[in-house]
Amino acid sequence: MLKNINKNIKILYVEDDEIARENGVEFLENFFEQIYAANDAIVALQLYEKYQPDIIITDIQMPKLNGLEFVKRIRQKDKKTQIIIITAFCDKEYLLKAIELQLVKYLVKPVKEKEFEEALFLCVNSLQEDNSNIVKLDENSYFDTFNKNLVIKDEIIKLRAKEILFLELLIKNKNRYVSYEEIENYVWVDSVMTKDALKTLVKNLKTKIPKDLIMNLTNSGYKIDV
Repeated sequence: MLKNINKNIKILYVEDDEIARENGVEFLENFFEQIYAANDAIVALQLYEKYQPDIIITDIQMPKLNGLEFVKRIRQKDKKTQIIIITAFCDKEYLLKAIELQLVKYLVKPVKEKEFEEALFLCVNSLQEDNSNIVKLDENSYFDTFNKNLVIKDEIIKLRAKEILFLELLIKNKNRYVSYEEIENYVWVDSVMTKDALKTLVKNLKTKIPKDLIMNLTNSGYKIDV
């Protein structure tokens, strides 16, 4: 079962009931450090775009957009994120719809803590075993997106927190240029990013990774060539 605090895993928890949401977050804090909570699916979509969580836990019946529709939107572009649905609905119609969404678990309220922990364990185990966590940069180096390690010639290269976030963001979006706004939201989070700060970050990171991997397109953003 889950024994240690998972510092690298990001959780998005979606629940419209305030008491249930607070209790859920309190339970998750036993195992995870990075937890983002939303009271509806619209806010959850915004948090998903901003933080790109590894695990999503969501209710079904919510205002504005129900949980199944929320997960459908995620699955249109993301097949990798681990998703758990927790709901009071257990009828056949909801279950059949949920099957198509590649869920880790469909839990029916009230959920026992052991049952919840077992579902989370399955998510974490799946993330750890996923070979796509290893992104090859060149013949001698790779980035481990799960453990957030840059490895060159079997040696772990120390990266600063923002360097990890920036490299992680580029790798997650490796087929396109990542905009300056996306970089600011993901790497600087709630702080203001200046052009000089970004240039310094990129310059320092380029000294640590294989040459010419990071490309810049004026007025568009940055891209990694892997």
